[in-house]
Amino acid sequence: MPLKKSEIAEFKKKLLAMRAQLTKTLQGSAAEVKTPDEATGYSQHQADQGTDDFDRTINLELTSKEFNTLKQINRALQKIDENTYGICDVSGEEIPAPRLYAIPYACVTVKVQEQMEKGQL
Repeated sequence: MPLKKSEIAEFKKKLLAMRAQLTKTLQGSAAEVKTPDEATGYSQHQADQGTDDFDRTINLELTSKEFNTLKQINRALQKIDENTYGICDVSGEEIPAPRLYAIPYACVTVKVQEQMEKGQL
């Protein structure tokens, strides 16, 4: 059953809020990764340096995942503008409403997502 205009408006509102929050988070993460550690080179223990490097690596991985989510959110907002929100990008099938409520930026069905994760698409 196609989504109602009121439902799409709610999804758009959620997606815009998610995008704003994620953009703010990404800006903070990027600044944190770019900022050099002030204590580096001042008799810091090797283990401390290793921990800092590990933390920086984790931040970079999280930033990468968040950036990917931001791209998906932008795609979902684009689909709303194109009047194709709720339709799978790959199969053209309708994405079930419960999936959209769980993941408002979902642009593919669960079946297609599973195939993508298995490397079948």
